Amino acid sequence: MLQGKDIIIVGQQAWDTPIGSNCKDIALELSKHNRVLYVNSPLDRISKLRGKDDPKIQKRINVIEGRETGIVQINSNLFNLYPDCMVESINWIPVTAVFKIVNWFNNKRLAKSILKAVDHLGFKNYLLFNDNEMFKAFYLKELLKPQLSIYYSRDNMVGVPYWRKHGLTLEPELIAKSDLCLANSEYLKNYCKKYNPASYNMGQGCDFTSFAAENLSPKPDMEHISRPIIGYVGALWTSRLDLPLLENLAVQQKHWNFVYVGPEDEHFKKSKLHQLPNVFMLGSRSPDELASYIQYFDVCMNPQYVNEITIGNYPRKVDEYLALGKPTIVTKTEAVLDFKDYIFLATNEQEYIRGIQQLLDSDNRELQDKRKAFALSHSWENSVELMSKACEEVAGKRAGN
Repeated sequence: MLQGKDIIIVGQQAWDTPIGSNCKDIALELSKHNRVLYVNSPLDRISKLRGKDDPKIQKRINVIEGRETGIVQINSNLFNLYPDCMVESINWIPVTAVFKIVNWFNNKRLAKSILKAVDHLGFKNYLLFNDNEMFKAFYLKELLKPQLSIYYSRDNMVGVPYWRKHGLTLEPELIAKSDLCLANSEYLKNYCKKYNPASYNMGQGCDFTSFAAENLSPKPDMEHISRPIIGYVGALWTSRLDLPLLENLAVQQKHWNFVYVGPEDEHFKKSKLHQLPNVFMLGSRSPDELASYIQYFDVCMNPQYVNEITIGNYPRKVDEYLALGKPTIVTKTEAVLDFKDYIFLATNEQEYIRGIQQLLDSDNRELQDKRKAFALSHSWENSVELMSKACEEVAGKRAGN
């Protein structure tokens, strides 16, 4: 286990973003035995102009203008940095070679801010952990000179148009020059390994605190829904979920009730799901409430729309379903094959219908216990332990050279 180290974490998601993230969970786990500086993404000029009335943007402006301190202590070992710099919004630049030149200056601004915090906190011989930030952290290895630089791949970011534009060139270069790469799925590990042989799968951790039986609570809006209940919790976005599949299932299987808990994009809001009597769209709920909704489901779903974005995603949601022992059906991708002994894998509508019925017919206490044990093995402690072993292996090879 990594112990007594100083670690700088940079990435796309700021600490004050209300939803959870792998990066924040990894920071919390690492801070149990190490000092960690979690760096928020620096404010960019367009965000400043568009969000001037947003309290989060105002906080960043206050730090930049010296009215507030940029270092916030989260716990005894974990510090959150609001960079005291603003970077230029440059993704509009059409030519990647020109983008890289301008991006160097953005990186220098961020590095200067980080180094001031590093000096203030007395960090020495630190590790740099980059959570999928292929632009604003592209040059930080050169500018911060860490003892070890780590690139963490948790999503196929170049499947998103914003990142693909320059990321098709920059991400492979960043992977190649990092000392090691970590991924949360076998698919993404293999992707990184094309550019860097020191690539490892550190798996995925989950925080199951709210899934403990004593933390589950009754949900009045579920009490009137008759069984069987087929359910999904999470964002309802057509970029990630197969909306036609969900509509067809509800139309064909009128004796099943379908429950969806989560925010909807415009396509879901306008879909026929809202007109069907056996579909219940319950809207957003806080993360701590989700387990209490899942407890009512007879079968849980992860009906992904398979595309460049989703194909390599670790199914963290599936871990949460299984942690409650729930029968679960999932769209088949390479990233979910490790779960094949505990879930039903489907590739089309008919397989979903057959799989849900099979799961309803075969569920029992023994299967529930096996699902729970499997999911609970996916802890952040175990994931960070795999990260530690990878770091030790790479550091040992470098020392041997």
